[in-house]
Amino acid sequence: MPMSRQEAVEFLLEHYQNPQHRGQVPDATFVRSGGNPGCSDVVEMSAHVNADGTLTEVAFDGQGCTISMAAADYVAEITEGMSLEEIENFSAEQLMDDLGREVVMTRPTCATSALSILKQAVHEYRMKLAQEHAGG
Repeated sequence: MPMSRQEAVEFLLEHYQNPQHRGQVPDATFVRSGGNPGCSDVVEMSAHVNADGTLTEVAFDGQGCTISMAAADYVAEITEGMSLEEIENFSAEQLMDDLGREVVMTRPTCATSALSILKQAVHEYRMKLAQEHAGG
């Protein structure tokens, strides 16, 4: 059952005011920055990838609106333990539902920028691995 508007606001405020994944992963496998220039959001996602292809630690840093920073903390939280493939398959639509679509639908770019940045980092990392495997 979807969250009520009030539950979504409280969920976002909790992630914004008390982020559990703010910072940078030491010895990160990858670090990628991006943002939403229209809202002055800047998000940096860092992660460590295990030998089996799962993210063992994920963190975010940056500055921006409540929705972008809360979403970045949530993305870091839920993607820890996911495989690279699971992250690539995690949709922005699912993220918006998780965050409380009624609240974040007015700011979809803010809500999804951290996921987009993480997906881009995963894609680049997988391409790098494929090149190394191919001997290039």
